[in-house]
Amino acid sequence: MRFINILSYILVLLGAVNWGLFGIFNFNLVSAIFAGARSIGSIIIYTLITAAAIWLIISPFLTRGNLFMGHRGSDGD
Repeated sequence: MRFINILSYILVLLGAVNWGLFGIFNFNLVSAIFAGARSIGSIIIYTLITAAAIWLIISPFLTRGNLFMGHRGSDGD
């Protein structure tokens, strides 16, 4: 579950940077990389970012309020 959480954070950060670039400079990074906003690559990335955001919203409810990003034990094991 730790890997999914880290990957979700990375994807959501990518989406946030993309929105920031689009809002400030009118530049869509994902569209630039995949040659168009409606290309299959862009659609896949947008879908993955959406799924990651949904996961970050619902996962604390599924894990009793914990997002596991590190070691579970206090002794570092």
